[in-house]
Amino acid sequence: MKKIAVWGFSWVPPFAQGLVRDLRVRWALEEAGLAYESRWVGIDERNAAAHRSRHPFGMVPVLESGDQTQFETGAIIYMLAEQCEALMPADLRFETLTWMFAALNSVEPPLWNLFVLDKLHGDEEWTKLRRAGAVEEVKARLAALSGWLDGRMYLLCSFTAADILMTTVLRFIRHTDLVAGYPVVDAYVKRCESRPAFKAALQNQSSGYARHEPVAA
Repeated sequence: MKKIAVWGFSWVPPFAQGLVRDLRVRWALEEAGLAYESRWVGIDERNAAAHRSRHPFGMVPVLESGDQTQFETGAIIYMLAEQCEALMPADLRFETLTWMFAALNSVEPPLWNLFVLDKLHGDEEWTKLRRAGAVEEVKARLAALSGWLDGRMYLLCSFTAADILMTTVLRFIRHTDLVAGYPVVDAYVKRCESRPAFKAALQNQSSGYARHEPVAA
């Protein structure tokens, strides 16, 4: 079996912990029952030639498997799902792919936008003008998602890779009460986050942050 390694940032500020996208890859590997090791790169090292050779944009995650290196969360999750029936059942392949792309293309952009407004630009005057519109865009996505999930445990008949992406996307607005305003979506997120594989992935990522936490001067 090829040795698998997942690259993530060695440490990020508390507001971002549990949100960095290597969590998605760790979760998929845990669901698939594939052993992996963690490798870490400092945020200040992300533009170094060594890391740029792994990820042209200096980001994470990066997955290394044997002599192959892959970046971009969606591509990595898709590759893992293709190899794991539990992540992409053969009879749900089309639907799983559809919802994977929906999570990344329809739901993530407005939620990420709100996260950036609140957490990276919250003190800037212009955000006060933009935020109301950003919240409405998020609510539109949550309402549509709530309608789809009503009466369903997961996005499809069973848990799939699409649920990994959707749940981690929804976590971007954990600093708000917006998800709680849609009980069906809120229950869905809690259901997915209660899975042992998610807890193991989060613990794996968190342990790395704990080991690399900056020492106060």
